[in-house]
Amino acid sequence: MGHKIFLDLKLCDIPNTVKAAMAKLAPLGCEIINLHAFGGIEMMKAAREGLDSCEEGKKSKLIAVTILTSLNDETLKNELLIDHPVSEVVKQYATNAKKAGLDGVVCSALEAPIIKELGLISVTPGIRLAGDSANDQKRVATPAYAKELGATYIVVGRSITKATDPVAAYQKCVEEFR
Repeated sequence: MGHKIFLDLKLCDIPNTVKAAMAKLAPLGCEIINLHAFGGIEMMKAAREGLDSCEEGKKSKLIAVTILTSLNDETLKNELLIDHPVSEVVKQYATNAKKAGLDGVVCSALEAPIIKELGLISVTPGIRLAGDSANDQKRVATPAYAKELGATYIVVGRSITKATDPVAAYQKCVEEFR
């Protein structure tokens, strides 16, 4: 039907398994496919190889999820035993993604300037219209603020899907991000 697809699978496994999975996904010709940066540089390189193993896959952008927008510094430190601020971890994971040959990362809009400096694309979830609840998200931004920060793409969920008028909410998001 000509739609651009973002395949949000967040793959994370040993390099060989991720490479094989990407090789199977490559013929789908998705616009963007993601995996977790947590798997490391070798896993991300293997994913790139698997995706590039067929002509359709070479057209897909491959991006890595850095730190989920539902996490913050406190969660990193107390639950995941990561003693660095979210912004530092995102920058390191993005640097690893770049070394692995990926096109960009998933991060909150708050980290988009860091990603732009690295020359990567940023896909930014946790986007909320002004006045909407953050729900389980910890690092959120409006579409306008995400644009101001340099986000390449925004991901809007509940601000549209839970809106009284989803079409109007969608149009407002598009208008703010233009």
